[in-house]
Amino acid sequence: MNEISRRDEISLSGAALRGAPWKAAAIGGGAVSAASFGLGVLTGGGDLVWALGLGISLFALIAAIGAVAKPDEGDRVTRQARLWSLRHPWRFSLLPAGITAVLDYPVQLVLDGEGVFGSAVQALWHGALVYLIAGVLTLVMQGRARSGQ
Repeated sequence: MNEISRRDEISLSGAALRGAPWKAAAIGGGAVSAASFGLGVLTGGGDLVWALGLGISLFALIAAIGAVAKPDEGDRVTRQARLWSLRHPWRFSLLPAGITAVLDYPVQLVLDGEGVFGSAVQALWHGALVYLIAGVLTLVMQGRARSGQ
C-alpha cells in the first residue's frame, strides 16, 4: 500500500519546485517573449499573445527541469521530493503544466479576445504541451534518480 493521494503528489511536486531556478526561468521566458515579439514586429506579423504564451511555457519548463536537474542539492525534504519527481516524471509534470495553464489563461482572455471557453482551451493546450515536454525531459533525466540513492 504505497499509493499516495493526488494532493500528496502535488505537494511533492511543489517541494521539488521549491529550489527551482525561478530567476533564470523568468529571465529566459521574458527574453524569449521579447525576442519572439520583436522578430514578429520586424517581419510584419508580431503576435503578442503567441509571444507571451511561448514565454510562459518556457518559464515553466526551465523551472521544472532546473528543479530536478540537481537532485542532490537542497535540504533533505527537497532532495527527497526531487528524487520522487525523477521517479514519477508524469506525475511531477502535472504541476508545471498547471502553472502554465493558470498563467496563460488571463493572457488569452484579455489579449486574444476568444472568450472564456476559447481562452481556456488555448491555455489548456499550452499546459498540455508543457506537460508532455517536461515529462519527456524528466524521464530522460531518470538516471540521476538512480545515482542519488
